[in-house]
This record gives sequence, structure tokens and C-alpha cells, in this order.
Amino acid sequence: MKSQPGGLKDAASRPASPLQTFRAVAWSFFGIRRSADHAQDMQRLNPVHVIVAGVISAALFVLALVLLVRWVIGSGVAS
Repeated sequence: MKSQPGGLKDAASRPASPLQTFRAVAWSFFGIRRSADHAQDMQRLNPVHVIVAGVISAALFVLALVLLVRWVIGSGVAS
């Protein structure tokens, strides 16, 4: 079985930096992204890195929300 061009092995060896990956994930959280930038990211980003960055970013977002709620409840502003 031959590896096809543009296959999973090719995608996993893409040379994007972690900063570029986290930047693309952050823009996707906001839901605003130009189609030209999206197409460029599809060619440049490693899908495994995108998944890891997405999970880390989602966990940090949930943690920030939990800390914010605890702070608001603890400060007495919510009462």
C-alpha cells in the first residue's frame, strides 16, 4: 500500500510552529477567520498539533470560567 500525496503521513509532518497552531486555534474559538487564512492553515498546520492545542485551549477556557465564577461568588457581587 503506497502513501498517497496529501495523506495522513504528509499532514503529520507539516512544519508549523506551536505559536502558529495556537493562534489558529484561538481564531477558531472566536469564529472569525478569513477563508484565505483558513486555506493557508490547512496547508501548513499539523492536524495532531491542532487537536492537542484545541484540547489544551478548551481546558484553559473552562478553568478560566470556573475561576471567574468562584471569584464572583466569593466577592459577594452575585448576592
